[in-house]
Amino acid sequence: MSQFKKIGVIGGGTMGQGIAEMLAKKGLDVILVEKTEELTQTSLEHIANNLDKQLEKWAITEAEKKLILAKIHGTADLNEVATCDMIIETVSEELEVKKEVFRRLDQICPSNVILSSNTSTLSLTELAAVTKSPDRVIGVHFVHPVSKIDLVEIIRGIKTSDATYKATHDFVQNTIEKHGIQVFESPGFVTSRLICLLINEAMVTLSEGVATAEEIDTAMKIGYEFRSGPLEMADRFGLDSVLAALERMFREFGDLKYRPSFLLKQMVYSGQLGVKTGQGFFQYDKDGERV
Repeated sequence: MSQFKKIGVIGGGTMGQGIAEMLAKKGLDVILVEKTEELTQTSLEHIANNLDKQLEKWAITEAEKKLILAKIHGTADLNEVATCDMIIETVSEELEVKKEVFRRLDQICPSNVILSSNTSTLSLTELAAVTKSPDRVIGVHFVHPVSKIDLVEIIRGIKTSDATYKATHDFVQNTIEKHGIQVFESPGFVTSRLICLLINEAMVTLSEGVATAEEIDTAMKIGYEFRSGPLEMADRFGLDSVLAALERMFREFGDLKYRPSFLLKQMVYSGQLGVKTGQGFFQYDKDGERV
């Protein structure tokens, strides 16, 4: 029997919604926490809309949709996660914001509860340092879209215990049936570090006029069997998120190869952030489909 039955998901943005939906589909009870009741409702509506799209494609039944939604409880009260067996934090990629969440979780959750973060670039050791029990803090980095990608990076901070790692690995492999890889702490871990460099180079190639955005993406999709090309990937991650990740790695490593392309900065400054604004390297409708 799995020790994980109820999971707290902190933050109801794109990743939080995807993780909550995936957990509910696996039969787990989920407490989804947002800052306000209004934001909580918006998150739950987005999850319901996403399930409706799956209904239209005959991917799930009406009964399954009801069952999934019944498993997700939205709240603006962080204290409600005190009864959870594990916490997955997925608030915005800002160190101070995450630190505050971990400070509070450390006070609310019993000492045997694993506190994990879905961060893609931040230091788990820094997050763990604000808690009284850094041995129970670990990274679980899911890749978007959560339901379709079966990879989770399990990131160990300096003080993460073997017991915490083993339990988290068991949760990833056996409870939610995804493939977990062990990663030792380093800016960008494995996936963000490699994909951000590819995305950045694609933008440099585009700005040099070597090929159009469409042709660059087609080259990688057909030539190397990528599901989507690097520029569409950037649109889906959010160009602001890609910029933040590159800037952080540039700062941490001090290596010029991580310096964000000027085109990326221009697009972020002009508010063209990709899917979330409907316009990035390509155009998207309100459901996030390419126009």
